[in-house]
Amino acid sequence: MTPAFLTNIPPMGYLIIALVVLVLFGRGKISAMMGEMGKGITAFKKGVSDNQKELDDAASEVAKDVTPEDEKDKS
Repeated sequence: MTPAFLTNIPPMGYLIIALVVLVLFGRGKISAMMGEMGKGITAFKKGVSDNQKELDDAASEVAKDVTPEDEKDKS
């Protein structure tokens, strides 16, 4: 759901807003901010994949074969 004030901005308006932000913050600060955002996204994805790995390991631990050894030989 897009806020109403964003739907009324023409494409040229977005360009002007980007230019004003660039002038206010400067190229160096914006690139540093984007770099930090990239590091944050990477850390988030790593955390999610590590958590998923832990869940998979726990599920595989539960799914281990618990058949007694003497019954395994009968098959």
